Amino acid sequence: MAQSLAALCIGFILDFILGDPHSLWHPVQGIGSLITGTEKVLRKVFPDKKRSLQIAGLLLVIFVVSVSVLFAGLLLWIAERIHPALGFGLSCILCWQMLAAKSLKTESMKVYTALEKEGLEAGRRAVSMIVGRDTKSLSEEGVIKAAVETVAENTSDGVTAPLFYMMLAGPLGGVFYKAINTMDSMIGYRNEKYRWLGTCAARLDDIANFIPARISALFMTAAAFVLGFDGKSAWKIYRRDRHNHKSPNAAQTEAVMAGALQVQLAGDAWYFGELYKKPTIGDPIRSVRREDIRAACRLEYGAVILQFLVMVAVKAALIFLI
Repeated sequence: MAQSLAALCIGFILDFILGDPHSLWHPVQGIGSLITGTEKVLRKVFPDKKRSLQIAGLLLVIFVVSVSVLFAGLLLWIAERIHPALGFGLSCILCWQMLAAKSLKTESMKVYTALEKEGLEAGRRAVSMIVGRDTKSLSEEGVIKAAVETVAENTSDGVTAPLFYMMLAGPLGGVFYKAINTMDSMIGYRNEKYRWLGTCAARLDDIANFIPARISALFMTAAAFVLGFDGKSAWKIYRRDRHNHKSPNAAQTEAVMAGALQVQLAGDAWYFGELYKKPTIGDPIRSVRREDIRAACRLEYGAVILQFLVMVAVKAALIFLI
């Protein structure tokens, strides 16, 4: 347990310093290729009918999660057998690659920089790289909201949730979560193509994120108080609007973010040419502005650091007691 905690601490620090270097291969790329390949095989085998596609989706989830965790476990086992130091080093690297605190900040700040230096069209292109919605017709306000919402939601999906699972089960816990979350991001849509094939992946992601999303919201609220945002409003909007989303988890951190920044987020959005009617989150006390993207990143970092410190303290205490 102590070695697993040390690897996670090193991985956490590496993520804050280095982020996700684009020159390095990332495990999520492998998981994504596995999902794509498995989907192609299953679509050839199973008829294009509701029940058949749901069964295919279940098999895809079982196969992708199992292969991802077993392959990562095998690599760690081999590395450990070669030399304990190699096994520990690989654990550190896996923990680092399961987290995305710096890359979330970097990619969202690209939207801020594009709006500042090149204008709306550049902002639309930049935000299209981090959201799934259609961005071609977004106003500047829409671009900013999309970036802020992405930071809020992915604080949980990209950082605090994998951190939670790695605290429970080491680097393999992170791989387990990333396999589920990557499937949801690739096939967990309610459009014609994935409505039935992606059902299982989407539901499993909802379950996997249920506790982390709520933990993330609480730490984000605490960070709002610590960093001088409107903590009282963050808590108020969280209590009121945390269920204003079809996903049971997405609005948890978005509600805190909206309250802390005193803006209104969410609302109707276009995905793949189809308009999705969505409730709003927060009160329009003021209009969103470009600086809100920077503020959202500060709140993300604050929440992540607070969660990390508390969880490390709890796990260290458990190691000491055991």
